[in-house]
This record gives sequence, structure tokens and C-alpha cells, in this order.
Amino acid sequence: MKRILTAAILASVAFPVAALAAPPEGFEARVEALRRATGVPGMGVAIVENGAPVLVKGFGEKRIGSGEAVTAHTIFPTGSTGKAFTAAALALLVDQGKIGWDDRVIDHLPDFRMWDAWVTREITIRDLLVHRSGLGLGAGDLLFVPRSQLSRAETVRRLRYLKPVSSFRSAYAYDNVLYMVAGQLVEAVSGQRWEDFVREHVLRAAGMRDSVTDDNDRFASADRAQPHARMNGGLRGAGDQEALDERDGLGRNAAPAGGLAVSPADMATWLQIQLAHGKLPQGGQLFSPAQGAEMWKPVTPMPIGEEPEALKPTQPNFLNYALGWTVSDYRGTRIVQHSGAVFGFQTIVVLVPEKNVGFAIEINSEDGEILRGLAYELLDHYLGQPANDWPAKFAAVKRQRVAAGLAAFKEKAGKPAKSGPSLPLTGYVGTYNDPWYGDIAVTGDQRGLRIDFKSTPRMSGRLEHFQYDSFVTRFDDKTIEPAYVTFNLDAEGKIARVTMKAASPIADFSYDYHDLLFTPVKGR
Repeated sequence: MKRILTAAILASVAFPVAALAAPPEGFEARVEALRRATGVPGMGVAIVENGAPVLVKGFGEKRIGSGEAVTAHTIFPTGSTGKAFTAAALALLVDQGKIGWDDRVIDHLPDFRMWDAWVTREITIRDLLVHRSGLGLGAGDLLFVPRSQLSRAETVRRLRYLKPVSSFRSAYAYDNVLYMVAGQLVEAVSGQRWEDFVREHVLRAAGMRDSVTDDNDRFASADRAQPHARMNGGLRGAGDQEALDERDGLGRNAAPAGGLAVSPADMATWLQIQLAHGKLPQGGQLFSPAQGAEMWKPVTPMPIGEEPEALKPTQPNFLNYALGWTVSDYRGTRIVQHSGAVFGFQTIVVLVPEKNVGFAIEINSEDGEILRGLAYELLDHYLGQPANDWPAKFAAVKRQRVAAGLAAFKEKAGKPAKSGPSLPLTGYVGTYNDPWYGDIAVTGDQRGLRIDFKSTPRMSGRLEHFQYDSFVTRFDDKTIEPAYVTFNLDAEGKIARVTMKAASPIADFSYDYHDLLFTPVKGR
């Protein structure tokens, strides 16, 4: 099997090349064939076995139609796989004796507040990382999705207005906002911005030379992948692949939750360090073995959803969230992994500690079925299981999901308005405020109503009447998920509040319109 290794990686390998195991026979050709069949423009793959890289390679192109090849050093935004890097940054501070995992957050960030005063007093650094705060799924994500003009400090300040949906530490619900708090805590303790601390003390200390923590550095790199998505098929996820504007991605306030861009070569280094419990390939330690074990220790039980019949073997028996990682089982073997999705990119990072194997797959599109399919194909290979065409099965499930979502969306959108609106269009004009999000402005002219989300640059568009006092957004930026906007009237026929929900039944949970509750701002 051909091995794609950079000189830097070869120099760091402690094992003779002849002793290395091999990925599945013909794996590179398999990846390329699947990439073409799925329509993914570009991919990066890194596989580490027994402490050394056995495959580090790019496939396809950085931007559709450009002809610029993805290399082992092409950087991809990797979404929530970056949570493990934020956890590692905190682990370094634990090793230095500056914090403890069970320190109270307010002891390091005195101005930090949650909705509930008791939770504010009791929440710990560990709690920030394990999704058991009582907040709902994706609560507050509209503070940085699709983008934001808010600072990280202001975003963290607004968390006090997010209402919980369950008791503290009683249930799992994935969030991003508390990783922003973790980033602020890194800054408060270290005296460096999260971006600078992670770049200097995690990435560069690990020997990861391509990867960046800041968008300015990403845009300055000539070897970077561009985002893509399917936008013209009626809803996001359906239609043809097209390039997106890379500068419209995740708000930088959320970088500690998923703002890194990492190359396949650097992913290989990260996999080596994780499997070696913090030991650096070139010698020395990034974090101690004790902290490595702590980050993999299950904390919060996660609900296990029912997989379709074709995917039943992938359904775990146990599933838990640790510190920036999920811990589960597959065919009797412990799996430590995390996936990530961010504006035109998806990534998966998988560790099999018992086999001393790890791999990462990055794509510059939103076609996640190829990630999961290849991940399980590799797991079967390394666990000695019979071959199974997982990519085809995941692709079939994805097609069914998109088709069902599109049919439901079209059926609802195609129904004629039942009644309304109750007011002349000028009656809906005004400024409305939600305590955690901020303001929206509804304006009107001879062409109709428009809505502008003031905390999110360029999140504006037409309001088209749907039924009763509900409208649907037609955003100028077609990458933004549309929303139903409902104006609720009081007994006097005046607008008392405004609520929203995503129009697409398969919209990403980060478009948490349903958590918003706007009320009129008097005088505006």
C-alpha cells in the first residue's frame, strides 16, 4: 500500500516504515470514487496506526471547478471537532495548577451569570464542556450563526437571558455557547486571547504548523479549502453543489466551540498525540496522561436514537459525552470521537484506543453521509469485521431524509393562505427585542415588509405573507435558513410579541428561531 507522508511527519515517526500496518487495500481509490459519486469537491484524510501516520492525503479540489488540488497541508474549517482543542487548552492550565476541572466558573469569571442564580453559583469548568447545564439543544446559537457582529465577551454576557429547559445536570442537550465561556475563561486565566493561547500552546507546541485559530490567518493562507453546499433544490441540502462565500461563516465569537481550520497533516499529528495520551511525536508532553484520561472520561449520558434498519449495527449500546469528545461502543469496542459541521464544511475525528488507531476525514461540503460511511468502513477494517457498504447505506438514508423534508416543506408552502393578515402591513412595522438575541427591525414600503436581524450582519430580507398573522422570511442571503415569523396580537389588536420557527423541517438545530421571544420596543 502506497503511503503519503510528508518529510516532517516521517522525521517524527518512531517506528520503521516497514513495521506499519495498512489501511484497507485500494482505500485511496475507494475514497476518490466515493468523492466523485457523492459530488464532494475536496477531501482530506489522515490515518494513524501504532503511533505513526500511514495515510495523509488530499483528494479533489479546494473549490469546485478551480482545478486547485487539495494537499496534505490544505486547511479545512473543522467545526465542533475544535471542542477537543479547547478542552486540551484547559487541560494545560490544569497541569500548570492554575485551574481545576471542578473549580466554579465564577471563581475565575466573577461577572459570569446564568439564568438561575443557583446554577451561576454552582456551575464548574467541567460543566461548561459536557452539555448538562439545563439549556436546550443549540440554545443561543443564533448569536453566532450564520455570523455575528457581537464580541465574545458580549455574547457570554447575554447567556443570563437564556432560559433553561431542564434542571441543572439532569439531562443532555448539546450546546455551543458554554464553550465560548470556556474560551473566555482561558483568556482570564492565561492573560492571552483564546486564539493566541491555542495557537501557541496547543497547535504550535504540538508541531501543527498549518492550522490556524483566526479567520485572518485562514484567509491569508494560499492552501485553504473553500465552502460548498447544495442550495438550489428547494431547501438547503437539496440541489446542485455550489461554492459559498467563505467570509460568511461562523461568527468569531464562537471560535472556542468550533473555529479552527486544520490540515490533514496536522490532523495526523493530533491523532498521534491523542492516542499517546499527550505525548508529542517529537518527544515531550503536550498534556499529562492524567489529563488525557480525564478528557476521555464519560460524564453525561446521551440519548441513543433509533437508527433505520439499514444502519442498525451502528447504533451504540452506550453513548456519553466527555470533555470535548463522545465515548461510545461499536461492535464491542470503545470509540472516542467527535464530528463537526460549519458553513460548507464537515469533519469527523475517530479514535480506537484499544487498537491504537485513529483517523480523521475532512470535506469542503455539507454531504456528511460520506464521512459517516467511510468512518464505519474503516472501523470494520480495523476491528476485523466483514466488509459492508456503509457509504451507500448512509447515502440512501440521507436521500430519503432530504426527499421527505423537501416534500413536507413544499406541501406546507404550497397551501393557500387561510386568512389574514389581521392588520394593514404598516401595523407590523417596528423594532422588537429578545433579551438574549437583541433587536429585529421590521420595515415597510410599497413593495411590502422587510425584516433585519440586527445582531447578525446582512441577515435581512422580505417578509412574505403565509397565513393569519404569520409571514415567511425570504432572506437576501440564500444560505440562511428561512423562518416563519408570527405576530401575536393582544385584545386591543396590537402586537404583543413575535415568535419564530425554522421553515425547513431539516434545518440545522443552530437556527434556534424557536427559542426567540420578541416584544415591541416602545418608541421605536
